[in-house]
Amino acid sequence: MNKVIQRLLTFFIGIPVILGAIFFDPTDSHFIINVIVCAASFLSSIELYKLFSCKTPLTHKHLIVILSTILPVSGTFLILFGKDRHYIDYTNWIFIFSAMIIMAEEIFSNKTFKESNLKVSSAVFIILYTGLLFTFIQRITLFKESKFLLSLFLLTVFINDSAAWFFGVLFGKNNRGLIAASPNKSAAGFSGGCLVSILTCVIAQKNWPEILTGSLYKSVLLGFLCSLSGITGDLIESVFKRSADIKDSGNIIPGRGGVLDSVDSILFTAPVFYILTFILFNPEFIK
Repeated sequence: MNKVIQRLLTFFIGIPVILGAIFFDPTDSHFIINVIVCAASFLSSIELYKLFSCKTPLTHKHLIVILSTILPVSGTFLILFGKDRHYIDYTNWIFIFSAMIIMAEEIFSNKTFKESNLKVSSAVFIILYTGLLFTFIQRITLFKESKFLLSLFLLTVFINDSAAWFFGVLFGKNNRGLIAASPNKSAAGFSGGCLVSILTCVIAQKNWPEILTGSLYKSVLLGFLCSLSGITGDLIESVFKRSADIKDSGNIIPGRGGVLDSVDSILFTAPVFYILTFILFNPEFIK
């Protein structure tokens, strides 16, 4: 099947499925989304381990995958059974202890320690990237208007990615190669994705001013920075793949590659969206 058709099918089927999981979840805790996040964390950690292990020494695969997945899994339990939103902050503590476990494991698993610096730093990064960053999606679910804000977050990321691809195909022939990490990326694609992301946030604020309060510059800033972080997330994964001499992190998603290929922009944008929404619009929390 043509890759363009695969990509379009993933876009037009995947987005409605995800939005359906947000709006038709019978629970107030977004249990379905949390399960998806945990599964994505597990698969992403396996894929990132595979990328890094091509040229970088790493500690035991099972340990890294378990410590990565524990973060969103614990986040799910803290959301379900915690008494207030501050319980999700315990995932930060879990990340610290996970990093300490990786360091301690290196003491007893080696005798030469020639590659210990690389092993420890790479393992801690995988846990940060495919573990802790996923918990920021879970933190968005704790907002009182979480269905709206979670949908806006995902739409902003998906639309930015799709618009960048679309504008790049149409107008990017003569302005590619600006970034060595991904020579096919174009200035037209970046501009188009950024513009559509900003437009998405502005339309959202115009229609739901009681949630996205204040002047329009806030939604412009939100759209711009989320677009920038989404593109950066996509590019950093390109760096990982180029360093490992691998084209895709996997082949589980048609037209996209691996799970990591599909969530790279989401992972990088989740903390940006959460923090900016908290600072700019000061939304209420569930508890």
